[in-house]
Amino acid sequence: MTAQLIDGNALSQLLRLQVSERIQQLKLQGVTAGLAVILVGDNPASQVYVRNKVKACEQTGIHSVLEKHDATMSEAALLERVAALNSDPRIHGILVQLPLPAHIDAQKVIEAIAPEKDVDGFHVASAGALMTGLPGYWPCTPHGCMKMLEHIGYNLRGKHAVVIGRSNIVGKPMALMLLQQNATVTICHSATPDLKAHTLQADVIVAAVGKRNVLTADMVKPGAVVLDVGMNRDDDGKLCGDVDFESVKQVASYITPVPGGVGPMTITMLLVNTLASAEKSLSTSS
Repeated sequence: MTAQLIDGNALSQLLRLQVSERIQQLKLQGVTAGLAVILVGDNPASQVYVRNKVKACEQTGIHSVLEKHDATMSEAALLERVAALNSDPRIHGILVQLPLPAHIDAQKVIEAIAPEKDVDGFHVASAGALMTGLPGYWPCTPHGCMKMLEHIGYNLRGKHAVVIGRSNIVGKPMALMLLQQNATVTICHSATPDLKAHTLQADVIVAAVGKRNVLTADMVKPGAVVLDVGMNRDDDGKLCGDVDFESVKQVASYITPVPGGVGPMTITMLLVNTLASAEKSLSTSS
């Protein structure tokens, strides 16, 4: 068996085309969806992420505002900028690129974003909405994973899903989303004594710890679906995920590659959330 690839690039293009069409419909009603992105400091990876987000906005017709600030920017000044964007009716989504410089409390900044503009899905109100099954914005990476499972027509009901990782950005929300689709969910992490014992029982595995080869072929049940959220570098400096791709693809039924898997979906779901916020603003103002 060789696993079928779940092509994140192709699915992203399809979803972005749908977003673009809905953006044009909104414009006919006098609303241009707007996303503000704030970058503090000069972290190279953050600069790449921000550039890709702004480019994706341009391609789909979303109005983007990019604010670049020096790493010396004070927490108070950043909170002031967030407050100004909260009250700007042209802005429907606010994204503060993480990580922030050490002197700034990232959680405090996230909580300062108005929940209705929290298109990253990191606000405590968004987390609470996800946990209780209420409408809200889901974090983009796990939301993208769910779209991939939906795309291959995978029915999670009664399936056993194992999530490797417990971050607020991926692991925890991923587990809740799988649970909402009636999967039985196990969360594994650095303190799990026998990871293999858990993954061998899994119908679906989501690897999201940022550690190379955390999942190898001997840890995967034949026919399992494997989603690789990791973003690492191998010994040659090439981009790779958390999964030993070459070996695991011989065992799994479906697998996401790195690059070209979950990564493109993350930015796409950001566009989807921004669109949803713009559409919601139209309905609340009418």
